Amino acid sequence: MAPLDHVDLELLAALSCDPRATVVALSDRLGMSRNTVQARMARLDKAGVFLSYERSISSRALGFPIEAFINVILRQAALPSITAELARIPEVLQAHGLSGQVDLLVRVACRDTQHLFDTDARILSIEGVDRTETSLAMGEVIDYRLSPLIEMARADE
Repeated sequence: MAPLDHVDLELLAALSCDPRATVVALSDRLGMSRNTVQARMARLDKAGVFLSYERSISSRALGFPIEAFINVILRQAALPSITAELARIPEVLQAHGLSGQVDLLVRVACRDTQHLFDTDARILSIEGVDRTETSLAMGEVIDYRLSPLIEMARADE
């Protein structure tokens, strides 16, 4: 992807403040034509700048108020098949490969603690998974954010 320029960063900053802003509202706010904003948005989207809109939907609202992080220790050779199996588990929201003693960090959402127990058991039963350790998310103390990074990038421009 090409580096983001000043206009891209201004557009992203505006979207960060108001993620539901329309193209017309963004063009008014930034003093750009609607066509320019629309073209920039399309280019940024095609370049993979925008992540899935699913990240904006609360699992709690869907009836899954329990979130947890499951550390997974596994046999490295089995990583591709383990990843494929994890993707088949609906409660798995996200998984990250890690360096260090833990191989994967898996974020899950469940209806209650029994559901979490069962989900952990399903992960543990995957061929190649050696061990899991589950930590219940007690609350999000810093919401997912990019505004500070956008501001840093704008200052570097």
